[in-house]
Amino acid sequence: MHNKAFDALNIEIVTAALGAPALFQVEILDSCESTNTLLLNRVQQGVPSGSVVVCERQTAGRGRRGRAWLSAPGDSLTFSLLWRFPAGMPPPMGLSLAVGVAAAHALDDLGAAGVSLKWPNDILVDGAKLGGILVETVSEGGCHVAVIGLGLNIHLPREIADAVGIEAGALSSVMAYAPSRNLLLARLLRALAAVLEAFGRSGFADFAEEWRARNAHAGQQVRILAEGAAPLEGCCAGVDEDGALLLETAAGMRRIVSGEVSLRKP
Repeated sequence: MHNKAFDALNIEIVTAALGAPALFQVEILDSCESTNTLLLNRVQQGVPSGSVVVCERQTAGRGRRGRAWLSAPGDSLTFSLLWRFPAGMPPPMGLSLAVGVAAAHALDDLGAAGVSLKWPNDILVDGAKLGGILVETVSEGGCHVAVIGLGLNIHLPREIADAVGIEAGALSSVMAYAPSRNLLLARLLRALAAVLEAFGRSGFADFAEEWRARNAHAGQQVRILAEGAAPLEGCCAGVDEDGALLLETAAGMRRIVSGEVSLRKP
């Protein structure tokens, strides 16, 4: 519970809420171009796994496919986390889906109801987009390094809702009292640590069943849009053990590894 006017990001509060052990090194910025870009530029500097950058205002925040991320100061939580996976681990297929599962765990624990996931990177609440995930990976010294960007709406001003052009949601619309951003960040990081450590051992397979259970479009007719390809239509049949979308079409089951999902309108 909090008064929005006093919901400033505070490193001491976040650190205390995280508790021990200290898995994260959290940095809070008033402004930057993009938290993902900032951490990607630091990979070769040897910054440790668990480095986190939280930013109040991103001047060039990015979603998937280079889309702009719009937010108003104090009304959302946007941050990026750098995570180094063990040497010899195969490419982290399905990582954005596992991150979605982690976010859902944290939101469940905070009392948010109706959280579901949309392939491959959206977090929904009551069918409206609550937030998004942007995962970017690089290889360094035989290890995969992921920079995981996450943005969640806590409040949704009318001007932002109108500008995004999609049905957007916010925690304040589904909870009597939205959590403070400091508590939300700490809970998200703790959930991410548990999921990412397990992902480093066995990949997405251990999370596939839960993702299917949270699939916002399970059994629904959808359209898949991908760059340079004709749209595909079919029934959303879940995901496989690598996180690929399974689409049941008139020509048989198709495995989709990239693209955007939208409900097919009658």
